[in-house]
Amino acid sequence: MTMDPHDHSPAEATAPEPGTPHGTHHNSVDEHGPHTGHNGHGDHAAVFRLRFWWSLLLAIPVVATSPMIAGWLGYPVPTELAWIPPTLGTVVFLWGGWPFLSGAASELRSRTPGMMTLVSLAITVAFVASSLSVLGVVGPHLDFWWELVLLVVIMLLGHWLEMRALGQASGALDALAELLPDTAERVAADGTVTQIGVGDLAVGDTVLVRSGGRVPADGTIVAGTAAMDESMITGESRTVSRTGGDRVVAGTVATDSSVRLRVDALGSDTTLAGIRRLVSDAQESRSRAQALADRAAAWLFWIALSAGTVTFVVWAALGDLLMAVERTVTVLVISCPHALGLAIPLVIAISTSKSARSGILVKDRMALERTRVVDTVLFDKTGTLTRGSPAVTEVATVTGWTESQALSLAGAAESDSEHPLARAIVRRAEETGELPTATDFRSFTGRGIAAQVGEHEVRVGGPALLTETGLSEPPPLATQTRQWREQGASVLHVVVDGTVIAALALADEIRAESAAAVAELHRQGVRVAMVTGDARSVADTVAARLGLDEVFAEVRPEQKDQVVRDLQDRGHIVAMVGDGVNDAPALARADVGIAIGAGTDVAIESAGVVLASDDPRGVLSVRTLSTAGYRKMVQNLAWAAGYNLVAIPLAAGVLAPIGFVLPMAVGAIAMSLSTIVVALNAQLLRRVDLTPH
Repeated sequence: MTMDPHDHSPAEATAPEPGTPHGTHHNSVDEHGPHTGHNGHGDHAAVFRLRFWWSLLLAIPVVATSPMIAGWLGYPVPTELAWIPPTLGTVVFLWGGWPFLSGAASELRSRTPGMMTLVSLAITVAFVASSLSVLGVVGPHLDFWWELVLLVVIMLLGHWLEMRALGQASGALDALAELLPDTAERVAADGTVTQIGVGDLAVGDTVLVRSGGRVPADGTIVAGTAAMDESMITGESRTVSRTGGDRVVAGTVATDSSVRLRVDALGSDTTLAGIRRLVSDAQESRSRAQALADRAAAWLFWIALSAGTVTFVVWAALGDLLMAVERTVTVLVISCPHALGLAIPLVIAISTSKSARSGILVKDRMALERTRVVDTVLFDKTGTLTRGSPAVTEVATVTGWTESQALSLAGAAESDSEHPLARAIVRRAEETGELPTATDFRSFTGRGIAAQVGEHEVRVGGPALLTETGLSEPPPLATQTRQWREQGASVLHVVVDGTVIAALALADEIRAESAAAVAELHRQGVRVAMVTGDARSVADTVAARLGLDEVFAEVRPEQKDQVVRDLQDRGHIVAMVGDGVNDAPALARADVGIAIGAGTDVAIESAGVVLASDDPRGVLSVRTLSTAGYRKMVQNLAWAAGYNLVAIPLAAGVLAPIGFVLPMAVGAIAMSLSTIVVALNAQLLRRVDLTPH
C-alpha cells in the first residue's frame, strides 16, 4: 500500500476497519445477548451422567452376586440373593438402556440402522437370553446379567464423555459470558458518568472502562490507551496495547489504565455471540471421518447380524443347540461398537473444544481435516502479514541531528493531527520518550502541517512542502529517500526553522510474527505465497523480507479467487489466509479458507476456520491440531475396527476345532478395555500444544 505524502487526508487502504460485519446471523440463543443461552450438549451430558451413575450403582450388586464373578474370586453367593441380577439387571436394561433402544427405533424407522441399532441389538439379545435362563427355558450358561449391565454402563459412560466434550467449547463461552459485567458507566455529552445496566446500552453510547474493569460491549476506543487482556477471546496470554481508533471486544479487561469507547455492537452482533455461533456450527457439521465411522457402524450391524446367523446355523447343524445359542449371543453382544462409536466423536469433540479455547474457531470440520495436507499457504498481505496501518520504518537525519531529536520534534508537531501518517509518527516518537508540548498547530491540505515546538517552528510534509518552501533535500537524505520510494514507502520531511533536518519512511508495517510463521511453514515443507493489490515494488519488498516463495501483486479483490484457482490448477492444495473482507471469494475458493483477526467478522461464511487473533502463526496451530486430530482418528478407528475383526470370528468359534472358544466374559472384558483405550487415546489430544512459538 503506497501512501500519498502530498495529502494528510485519509490514505487509501485495502483493509477496512476491523470488525465490519459481513452479514446478520441470528438464532434464538443470541438474540437475548451473551448472558443467556441454552447448551443442548450440556443438557444431553446431564441426562447421560444421571443414567450412568444410577446404572453404575445398580450394576455393582449385579456383578457382585453373579455366579461367574463369585466363582472367579472364590466366594459363595447366597441363594436368597439370586433375585438381584435379574431384578436390577432388568431396571438397568429398561431405564439405563432406554436412550439406545429409542435411538434404534428412530434408525429403523428411517431404514438407516447404525450405531444405536447395533448397541440395542447387543443389549436386547443379552437381556432376552438372560431372562430365558432365569425362566429355565435355556441353561444357566446364557445368564448374561453382569455382562448386560456393564454393556449399558460403558455405553452410558462413553456417551456422557462425548456429550460433555461437545459441550465444553460452548461451556467455555458460556463461562466467558458470565464474566461480562452487569453494569456499565455511560458518559453523557456533558461528561457526566452514570452507571446503568448493560442491557440499557445502545449503539453509539460512550462508556468508561476503568483500570481493571471489563469491557461491557464491542466498541472503538475514543480516548485513552490501555494494555488489554484479550486471552478469553484470542487465547493469547500477553496483553495487547489498544489506543484511540482500535476496536475492543466485550469481556476483555483494561489492565493498567482507563479508556473511553464508543459502543458499536450489542447482543447477537457481538464477537462473543459470533464465536458461539461458529462453535455451534462446528459441532453440528459432519466430517468425512465421522461419516466413515457411521458407515462402519452400519456395516458392522449387518456383519454382526450375518455372523450371528451363520454361527447359529453352523453350530446347530453340528448338533449342539446350546452352543449355537451361546455362541450366537456372544457374537451379537461383543460386536457392540463401543470403541467404534467413540473413535471419531471424542476426537472431534475434544479438538473443537481445545481449538475454541486457543482462539481457533472451526466453522467447518472438513476444513480442519484438510489443513494437514495443504502444501501451499496463500496469505493476503494487508492486515494479515502486515498490520494494515502505516508505521515509521526508517529515519534518516543530517549531520548535527539525532534520530530521537528529529522524531521528538516531528511527533510533537503532529500530536494534534488525526491523520494515519501523523498518528504513526507520534507512536514512533513516543517510543523515544515524552514529547514536548506543541502550540499554534496548522494543517495545510496536500502539503503537511506546522506547529511551534518550544523555540522551533517545525513543519512536516511531503514533496509539496519542499516545493512550497523552496527547499531541497540535502544529498545525504536524497540518496536514502530514493531507495525508500523504490521500495514503495511514503516519504515525509521534517523541516526545523526553515532547514530540512530529517526524512521519514512510512509503510505498512510487517507483523513481527510473520517471519516466524513463514519460516516454520517452510520447515514443514509448505510453500508460502502472498497476494496483494499493492504495487509490485511494495509486494517485492515484503516478500524479500519474509522469504516468500511466490508473489501476486497488483491484484484486484475480485481477482484473488482466480489466483487461488491458478495455484490449484498447478496441482497445489491451497489454504487461503485473509482478513475475511475483500478476500471472501478467495477464502471460499481455497481448499481451506482461514480468516485471521476475527473481530466482529467472526460470523463470515466464506472461511472454514477463523482465527480470533491477528497472529499469522495461528495457521501453524491449525495445522498442528489438524495433524494431531487426524492421527488420533486413525489410531482409534484402527483399534476399534481391529477389535471387532478379531473378536467376532473368535466369538463365533472359528478356533473351536483346535480347542479354543472365546468365553463370553472374556469377550465382554476385551470389549470394555477397547473402549477405555479409545477414550484415553482421544484424551491425549488435550496435551497437544497449540501456542504459537
